[in-house]
Amino acid sequence: MIRTAFVLLVAIPVTIVCAGTVVVAGLLGVRNREGGVYDVMQQAWARGLVWAAGVRVVLHNAEYARAGRQILVGNHVSWYDVLAVAAAIPRARFVAKREVRRIPLVGSAAAAAGHVYIERENRMAALEQYKSVAERIQAGSRVIVFAEGTRGKSYALRPFKKGPFVLAVSAAVPIVPMLVHGAAEVMPKGSFRIKGGRVDIHFLPPIPTEGLTYDDRDRLAVETRDAIAGLLEREYGVASPPWNPRGPSSPAP
Repeated sequence: MIRTAFVLLVAIPVTIVCAGTVVVAGLLGVRNREGGVYDVMQQAWARGLVWAAGVRVVLHNAEYARAGRQILVGNHVSWYDVLAVAAAIPRARFVAKREVRRIPLVGSAAAAAGHVYIERENRMAALEQYKSVAERIQAGSRVIVFAEGTRGKSYALRPFKKGPFVLAVSAAVPIVPMLVHGAAEVMPKGSFRIKGGRVDIHFLPPIPTEGLTYDDRDRLAVETRDAIAGLLEREYGVASPPWNPRGPSSPAP
């Protein structure tokens, strides 16, 4: 509980300063450029919360995530997935569910910085909003998507949403599979208790999408999920259930 209290103590002033600066910059029309105020404040905020939690972030094969315009698709078990990735990856922009927009100050700051909120329950609206994501990519951002759609209670992979793969095809940019491990021990879903630890972020070789079409979305989703699941089992002994993207329980594209 001491660690949790310390994170809260740090989070309040860091969030006010960093998020507040971003909101003001947005109101003033400051250009969102690489290495600018939005990028600097985002990484400062994430690194502050990672430091306060006593978390060490370790990157594996980081060269795969530094190849220009791309979509990083990963698993999601904790809020510290987001913080670890934001702390480690420059110019990262996340695709998040619209509910996150309601978080005081943070939601407004994220919108000003160029993160995109998706109405996942509305397929047509979500696909339209993904066009905004494509614009972020073309502007040089690294877009991060947690393809399971929400946090899970275990590392075993769940079905993937198909929107990220439709986006990758339409933007003609590669997909970088990403595995985040260790964040569940820092702050598991359903708990506000935080403890220190190590978070490993693994990047796998990019999957090209150039020349593909909407009809390739299922194959891309399976290929990406299989790459992450294979690494998860090899490195951490966690097996994921098979997934049929055309099955009755698969999420809508």
